[in-house]
Amino acid sequence: MPDRTDPPRRLFLKRTIALVPASALATSAAPAAAESRHPEPAPKASPASSPASHYQPRYFSASEWKFIHAACDRLIPEDDIGPGALSLRVPEFIDRELEGGFGHAARWYMQGPFREDAPPELGYQSRQTPREVYRRAIAAIDAECERRYGRPFAQLDGGAQDQVLDACSTNRFGPGQERLDRFFSFLWQNVKEGYFADPIHGGNHGMGSWQMMGFTGARASYLEWAERHNQPYPLGPVSITGQRL
Repeated sequence: MPDRTDPPRRLFLKRTIALVPASALATSAAPAAAESRHPEPAPKASPASSPASHYQPRYFSASEWKFIHAACDRLIPEDDIGPGALSLRVPEFIDRELEGGFGHAARWYMQGPFREDAPPELGYQSRQTPREVYRRAIAAIDAECERRYGRPFAQLDGGAQDQVLDACSTNRFGPGQERLDRFFSFLWQNVKEGYFADPIHGGNHGMGSWQMMGFTGARASYLEWAERHNQPYPLGPVSITGQRL
């Protein structure tokens, strides 16, 4: 889990964006692209808005949806520096990912044999697709939370949720039938991707993270600024579909 006693989150996120695959920032998804063919203003993310009201999950069940919202909120919370994962609709991004090629491991080698002790350069080592990892792990975590605290993860206070996620990240939570560290790795990867990705993929609503970082997005030309040295760039970000601020 990210340590919130570290330097301000703005610095942390600027460093983290380098870890997000370029495809998550720049590639388009055909179904989403069809929704918007013309440039239009993007709505600004509002902390008071309800991220769940506009979208019905296609993969997650109702209880899993609550878990994902709670986990995303703990991993990147709202603060006075920038928007949180919920304001930027990161849960929607994750749900779409699990219904797509990533969730089904469509381009991964999944035939085995698999080695639990394999070095990272040998790639993913499990018969479970990412969507299966999510489903099994969420069920295991909620069951263990019920056993320990009498409530599922989403109903715990923030401090307890942080402890659970931290324990999952090193596979120290639950009876051990599930690789919760593998789940946490997927979750943290997907939260970062959804936070920084182009809005076409479902997250980064209103290009909120790009505004916070000063990232210009898919703006195509900077020729008029090539000779303007030491001047702040005044134009806001542009999405793949032409939304701009």
